[in-house]
Amino acid sequence: MNETNAVLAERFRQNDPTAFAKLFGRYHSLVFNRCLRMLHHRQDAEDATQETFSRMARYLDRWDPRKPLEPWLIAIAGNRCRVQLSRRQKTESLSTTIEPTTERCSEQLSAQWLGEEVQLAVSRLPEKQRTAFILFHEELLNYAQIAVILDAPVGTVKTWVHRARMNLIDRLRQREVVHQGDTARRSGGTLGKQKRDRNHSEVSA
Repeated sequence: MNETNAVLAERFRQNDPTAFAKLFGRYHSLVFNRCLRMLHHRQDAEDATQETFSRMARYLDRWDPRKPLEPWLIAIAGNRCRVQLSRRQKTESLSTTIEPTTERCSEQLSAQWLGEEVQLAVSRLPEKQRTAFILFHEELLNYAQIAVILDAPVGTVKTWVHRARMNLIDRLRQREVVHQGDTARRSGGTLGKQKRDRNHSEVSA
């Protein structure tokens, strides 16, 4: 009997490990070939494929079984490939730099501390805001893709992401991680660049 994706997803939600194995076998070639076309590197494609299915397992309960699974899964794969490409660019950039000085080491420690504070603040966001924020800023999904995963209107997703940013900034201010001037510069810099990059990718997609 050829079970539907919806049946297998329900079995997986009930902790049946064989259900996910069947979904993996059903879509592994599709996902791997997509990743290979984007990355042109077999090992990177295998890594992106593994990450895709790891996220599929993590978020499968958010997939709407009334909708096709393939577009949702391919969207995840595409974004994992973009993450791989970003990692590759960072690695290539690091390989051309000299050993860090003491000042650079201090900057790295400050960046690590800031990252830990941000992760702590993100973990304390309301669930829907946190999920939307992570999918947008860490998984690099666009609003439409997140709307499919969370089964919510695009406008609602935008609101969740916006409120998550505002709550995140407030929490970081409370912990004196950032100040008013820092917040303005960061919003106009890093978050602004992310928004411009995301808008460009959505238009190009």
